[in-house]
Amino acid sequence: MGIIIDEMEGKLRPPSIGMKPYEAKVIPLITGEDMLVREVTYDEIPLLMETIEPLMKQPKDFYDIVASRIYAELLGMYRYRVRDEYCFVGAIDGEIAGIVNGRLVNEKLGMSYHTITLRRGVRVGAQLFAAKMEYHFDFMDQDEVLIVAESPNGFKRWMIEYELEPRFECQHELGGVPTYVLTRELWEKHKANKNVGIRPAFEDVVEANKVLHKPAEIKV
Repeated sequence: MGIIIDEMEGKLRPPSIGMKPYEAKVIPLITGEDMLVREVTYDEIPLLMETIEPLMKQPKDFYDIVASRIYAELLGMYRYRVRDEYCFVGAIDGEIAGIVNGRLVNEKLGMSYHTITLRRGVRVGAQLFAAKMEYHFDFMDQDEVLIVAESPNGFKRWMIEYELEPRFECQHELGGVPTYVLTRELWEKHKANKNVGIRPAFEDVVEANKVLHKPAEIKV
């Protein structure tokens, strides 16, 4: 019976294009703190879900829908039900400051899912969004990333600041929200101002963020 279940599970799991690892980097914040941006491990996914779960009932700035959707996307990743999904975390002394995720549609097209900030006021979300665009273009060598916004703040940060091109005829996986695209040309135009960080990451900062923990308080 166990063999039958394993075979069925194998049929349910999506095939993979093959994802390259993301090299961690350190971003100095205006507070004087160092934020490490790195990939999330499989075993850390439940902690991230637990961290954002209270925000699923917080309507301010549309945290409710963003947190709910990230929760489902992380669960899909944890259960191996999403093809080529990645998740990065921004952490400060082990405390989760923000989470971003997305996936690869094919070798040349990426899809941005969500960006959620738990430490507000120090541009954590903006830095993490740039990090995942860096992954698509500079690590995976993709040509375009499909992006939608679910809040006015997100629209300002992504669509306006990156001068994204409308692609309304293209249906994003998140539904009927108008789709925009970040092209390689636009990325090359903006990345010098948007994408910052120090590599290789400082060993003490890497060590300080090996074990993640929830923020003592999340202010939205």
